[in-house]
Amino acid sequence: MRVLLLGTAAGGGFPQWNCACQLCRSDATPRTQDCVAVSADGVHWYLLNASPDIRAQILAAPALRAGPGPRDIPLRGVLLTDAELDHSLGLLMLREAGGLPVWAPDAVRHALSEHFPARRIIDGYGRWDWLPPPSELGGLRVRVLPVSDKRPKYARTSTEDGPWVVAYRIEDPATGGVLVYAPCLKSWPDGFDEFTAGASLVLLDGTFYAPDEMSGATGAGEGAQLAMGHLPITASLAKLAGRRGTRWAYTHLNNTNPVLDPASPEHASVLAGGAELPGDGTEFKL
Repeated sequence: MRVLLLGTAAGGGFPQWNCACQLCRSDATPRTQDCVAVSADGVHWYLLNASPDIRAQILAAPALRAGPGPRDIPLRGVLLTDAELDHSLGLLMLREAGGLPVWAPDAVRHALSEHFPARRIIDGYGRWDWLPPPSELGGLRVRVLPVSDKRPKYARTSTEDGPWVVAYRIEDPATGGVLVYAPCLKSWPDGFDEFTAGASLVLLDGTFYAPDEMSGATGAGEGAQLAMGHLPITASLAKLAGRRGTRWAYTHLNNTNPVLDPASPEHASVLAGGAELPGDGTEFKL
């Protein structure tokens, strides 16, 4: 299984256009918004989330470019972990694909229909199928774990039952490779240890390094950061000790996260804790 990190930043990317914090004014390597592509054969590809940066991400990845025919594309569908705009707006950019399957939890599909009419807009451009998460995906096995009940801001009034956020475990039976994709973790949920057991690679929520990070970087209170529903790295990193045989990597990095600076002590602490901080364009073969 090939796993291609198209983007590794949280909503807004890094640097953010509306931010003049020290990090956004630094020379740290830019990152686009979180999105992953997976393939069992290197020919047929599936997106995990669809970021607003998807056009640039596809053009930067030769394996995802159109061809060999004038309208042939290698994309075969999209799995959504949630209904947040930074994970779903890219569907609008993909509308000219002429139709793709989109797999997502019931609450997510409902939000993209009733609260943000993405489905009605996209359906006008071809045959799109909106489906619950599959158990099989182009020769890969898929498992789903609910990890959070956080609704996107535009759907706060929704009465739809969850889960609103899920993680995916994707297994390649041909190689034994296993990917766990969990870019949004409100906590270390029940069952997550079992869900990640034996995984080759786990992509974890790395939005914030510390629970009070936004207080120092932007002046926002700790409560505002907590409401965003992301477990800080300081809380998850301690749980990785002794988990041999698994590569742990952080993605979905917010522009306030000091690990973005490779010279920072926070960056060094993540590496010392046994995790990685891969950038855009990184590929893993599992």
